[in-house]
Amino acid sequence: MTFESRKLPGERISSLVDIIKKKGHAIGLEAHSGLSGLVTEKLDFDFIWESSLTDSASKGLPDASIVGNESRIHTIDEILNVTTKPMIVDGDTGGDEDNFRFLIKRLENQGVSAVIIEDKIFPKRNSFGGTVGAGMEDPIIFSKKLEVGMKTKSTENFLIIARLESLIAGLGMNETMMRAEKYINAGVDGIMIHSKLKEPSEVLEFIPKFEELCNKLGRRPYLIAVPTTYNIISDDELINLGVDIIIHANHLLRASYKSMIDTATLISKSRRSYEADPTITSVKEIFSAVGYDKIIERDKEKSPDISGFIASAGDYKINDTQRSLNKISGKPLISHQIETFKKAGIEKIKITVNNQNDFDPFLDKDINLIETKDIKQNQMLDSIMAGLEGIKGPVILTYGDILFNEKIISELIAGENDIVIAADSSYKYHKHEIDKKLELVSYKDPDNKPSRRKLKMTDTFEVKKVSKNLNLEEAQSEFFGLAYFSSEGIINLKSCYQEIKEGNKSRFFIDILNFMIQREIKVFCNEFDGGWIELHTKNDFELAEKELEN
Repeated sequence: MTFESRKLPGERISSLVDIIKKKGHAIGLEAHSGLSGLVTEKLDFDFIWESSLTDSASKGLPDASIVGNESRIHTIDEILNVTTKPMIVDGDTGGDEDNFRFLIKRLENQGVSAVIIEDKIFPKRNSFGGTVGAGMEDPIIFSKKLEVGMKTKSTENFLIIARLESLIAGLGMNETMMRAEKYINAGVDGIMIHSKLKEPSEVLEFIPKFEELCNKLGRRPYLIAVPTTYNIISDDELINLGVDIIIHANHLLRASYKSMIDTATLISKSRRSYEADPTITSVKEIFSAVGYDKIIERDKEKSPDISGFIASAGDYKINDTQRSLNKISGKPLISHQIETFKKAGIEKIKITVNNQNDFDPFLDKDINLIETKDIKQNQMLDSIMAGLEGIKGPVILTYGDILFNEKIISELIAGENDIVIAADSSYKYHKHEIDKKLELVSYKDPDNKPSRRKLKMTDTFEVKKVSKNLNLEEAQSEFFGLAYFSSEGIINLKSCYQEIKEGNKSRFFIDILNFMIQREIKVFCNEFDGGWIELHTKNDFELAEKELEN
C-alpha cells in the first residue's frame, strides 16, 4: 500500500467498528511514521495504533506531554496518507475540556477511528516510567471530560475510550472498578485496562469483574487490553476471555532502535558499511514499499518510447583513429554520447559505423550497430537514413562528432512539435576558425531584438532555412547536429527522402531539412546558448577534456 491507497476519512472511521462486528475482535500494531505504517498495513493486523510514547521517542523526546497536539496530528496524517486500515490514537490525558473538544474534531476530520485518553493529570508521565498516585486525575473530573467528548463527537462510529491507570499507579482493584463504573456511566465507547506487571494476573482478575459491572449497569463498552509487559499471554487467550481490542503498543519503534544501534555499531567497527549489508533491507525493497516503483512504471507509460540515433559513420580520423573513438577523459567520444543519452532516459540506441568490429566493445542489449561501409563518404544523409530504417519514432538524432549536455535532449523532447533541431545562438560571439562552414539557421519570424541575457533558457522558432552559405548577418543561430523527430516527423522525413534520394549530387542532412520546409512541412528549432562542443580536431578534443575536468 502507498499514498495512492488512502481512504476517505468517513469510510475509514467506521471501518474499526465494522471489523469488530465481523470478526468479534480487532488486533492492532503500533506505527510511528509513514514507513512503519506501511509495515502494519502489509501484515495481518486489523488497525494501527499511534501512541504518544512512540511519536515522542521517534522525535528523540521523552513521553512527558512535550510533543504537542499539532505535531502529533502531523504524524497521524503521515501514517493515514499511506495506509487504509483504521487507526486508534493515544490522546494522553486529552488536556482540559476545550483541548479535548479540539482533539476529537481534528481526529474525526482526519479519519481516525478512536481515541484513548488516560485518567491522569496534565502534564502526564509515561505509565512505565514510575507513575504514582499523585499523578491520577479525580475520577469525577475525568468523567465530566468524557461526557464532553461524547457530546462533541459527530460520528457514532468514532470511539472514545477511557484508559484505566489505577492498577499501574498502585491504587488497587477496588479503585479501578470504581473508576470503570463512573466512566461507563459517562457513556464511553470503550474501557482500556492497563497493567505493567510481567504476568497478566491483574488483567485476568479485572475481566470478570468488568463483565459483572457491565451486567449491573446494563451496557457493555468495548474492552481493550495492551499486553506489552504481560506478553506471555496470547491474543487468542485474551479474545476468548472477552477482550475486544488488543494493542501491541510500541514494538516497531523498539525494533527499529535496536536495529539502528546494531547497524551503526557494525559500520563504526568495520570502518565501512559492507558488513552491515546482511542486516539491512535493500534500497530496492524500500522503493517498492513506498510505491516509488509504481511512479517509475507510470513515467515509462507517460513517456514515449524514444530511441537514440548516433550517426558515427565516416572516414574522418584524428591521429589515425576514427574520430568517435578518440578519447576524452579516458573514454571514447562515442561512450560519452551513449552515457548522455542514458542520463536523459533514452536506453535504446542505434549507431551507424563504417566498421562494426571497431565498435563491438560498446555493444549491449540496447545498442544496435548498423554498418554502412558501402555508402559513399560524402553521402551523409544516406548514412543517417540507413540508421533510421526500422525506427518509427520518436527519435533523437545526433551527429557523431559532438559532445553535448543531456539537458538539450530533454528540451528537444519536451515540446509539442514534430520536427525540432537544436541550434546555438552564441555562435555570433565566437571566432570561427574551423575547417568547415557553419550550418546556419534563419528563422521565419526572428527576434528583432536579440539579447544574450534571457529569462528563458530555451526559445523555439520556426525555421526558414538551414545552410552553409548563409552570411552571419542573415542567420540567427547555428545548427549543431542534434534533432528530434516524432512518429509523424519520421514519416515525413522518410517520405521526403524517397523523393530526393535518386539525385547524384552530395547529400547532407540539412538538405532534407530544407526540402521538407519547401514542402511546407514545419521545422522548428530550439535555440540554446552553449551546452555542446564540436570535435573536429585534436585541439577540440583537448578543449573538451578541460571542459569535463571543470
